[in-house]
Amino acid sequence: MAYSSVANYQASNSSESAVNTTSRAAAIRQPQDAETIGGEPVRARLLIDSHAAGGSSSTVEITMARGADGATPHYHTLSDELFYVADGELQVLAGDKIVTVGAGGALVVPKFMPHAFGAAPDSPARILIALTPGVERHGYFRFLERLATGAATPTDIQDAQQEYDNYFVEAPQWWAERTANRA
Repeated sequence: MAYSSVANYQASNSSESAVNTTSRAAAIRQPQDAETIGGEPVRARLLIDSHAAGGSSSTVEITMARGADGATPHYHTLSDELFYVADGELQVLAGDKIVTVGAGGALVVPKFMPHAFGAAPDSPARILIALTPGVERHGYFRFLERLATGAATPTDIQDAQQEYDNYFVEAPQWWAERTANRA
């Protein structure tokens, strides 16, 4: 059904032009209000976290320089993870497959599936990540920043895994592929 047909149907079959059937407000984050973590070669913009979205999703924008590593191999037990590639090319480990997804493409990794991502060897990448249902994910990115600056230690990783539903796994095929394609 074409959009104009749907609009005509709605207009002719509705006594009200707009009906709000939810008690929850829309979650909106203006670009200038997003917290930014990191810099070169990887930057995260924290968009909307689970609490702001009523638990439905957690969203983050990641920008990676050419060939930069994003996330090391891990899995989640509570959420599926959607990746939308806005610019460039993203290399992804999804289970036992390594694929490259170009701008305009997307993939969903189901919970419990090991995955990792990084910018393709010859391309930068800018991606949107959404975890559904949402978990409080922005704290994880803040933890990674503290880890990078020495304010948190590698011994803190074990607690962070459980707190942020992010469990690291060994994936030698991922690192072999990433290493083989480095200049």
